[in-house]
Amino acid sequence: MNCRHCGQALTHTFLDLGTAPPSNAYLSAQQLQQAETWLPLRLMVCEQCWLVQTLDFTGRENLFDADYAYFSSCSSSWLAHAQRFVQDMQQRLRLNADSHVVEVAANDGYLLQYVQQAGIPCLGIEPTASTAAAARDKGLTIREEFFGLALAKQLCGEAQSADLTVANNVLAHVPDMNDFVAGFTALLKPHGVASFEFPHLLNMVSLNQFDTAYHEHFSYLSLLAVERIFSSQGLTVFDVEQLPTHGGSLRVLAQRSDTGQRERSERVEALLQQEREAGVDRLAFYRKAQLRAENTKYALLKFLIASREQGVKVAAYGAAAKGNTLLNFAGVRPDLLPYVVDINPHKQGKCMPGSRIPIVHLDHLIQDRPDFVLILPWNLEQEISADLHMVCNWGGRLVFAIPEWKIV
Repeated sequence: MNCRHCGQALTHTFLDLGTAPPSNAYLSAQQLQQAETWLPLRLMVCEQCWLVQTLDFTGRENLFDADYAYFSSCSSSWLAHAQRFVQDMQQRLRLNADSHVVEVAANDGYLLQYVQQAGIPCLGIEPTASTAAAARDKGLTIREEFFGLALAKQLCGEAQSADLTVANNVLAHVPDMNDFVAGFTALLKPHGVASFEFPHLLNMVSLNQFDTAYHEHFSYLSLLAVERIFSSQGLTVFDVEQLPTHGGSLRVLAQRSDTGQRERSERVEALLQQEREAGVDRLAFYRKAQLRAENTKYALLKFLIASREQGVKVAAYGAAAKGNTLLNFAGVRPDLLPYVVDINPHKQGKCMPGSRIPIVHLDHLIQDRPDFVLILPWNLEQEISADLHMVCNWGGRLVFAIPEWKIV
């Protein structure tokens, strides 16, 4: 395989997590009677442009289908994050009733609902039917398509050019990175701004966040790689902000290279320098990730096996995609972890892909009163710890395997 940005042949493995089904392919009762599709989950790093990427074994249509089960509005902290962003951008860019905001990967309308409430015209692009329907239920206008240069040109022809485009946690999800980014350049008005948020590769490597690797993530992004990709497609990065979301993310603001006039923030060069000093542009930076992932796997298995032998009850909370990566890499099955709790009704009653662990309502946890609850979406530790305050009432404890092993 060649690099999805620069075309360089990929020869350096960053992570090899064996094989797994797509992480959001939750199984219905009927699907449990059928075979699953397991795909190699192997990440490579391009020595030319330093884009980390998953080897391709399936198309995006098979990963982001009509039954896609990730609904952003299930997280209260993420909703608050989206609302703050809209308020900040409204003030910073002076958005009003004469402006136009376009969000790519609008999901269930978690963000555009706040744009609409502010009286700013907006449009969502969302290819998955399940989340698009939820966004329309909020009164939002949604185009149910994959985004790229062709769609951007079509929207411009329909007078849908944007003062602000938003792309949260989608840049890593696209197989044709160049075409995707070129679409934002085409869609922006001459002085428009494009905002991108994505998990920061520096944190993924430095903090042992290997479970953020799954097939839906085609790429894993540093600012060094993103700036190069954007520049090649006519976008210039003028500001960057480090965020706590998803275990550490970047918010990158960009403008058209030909017409943008915003000054470049000192934060851009400061973060680029931080990445260089960490070694993001050197192979040695990536070589310890595999061993750390394997050590996490062994620690989890040791804990689950010891708990079973001692008659200690363990459950899990949060049927997140990252949890599926961890459970399938470790080979965990219902004999060691009998169920996972999730508040998303679209996941309840189904089973985790690969491990086939049942997904249940919170009431099941309260009735069962396990001794330990393994938290799979560790990035939401504060939110989940508050939601599970009742666990301490029966003497239960919360367990985190990533980014480091701890019991609280």
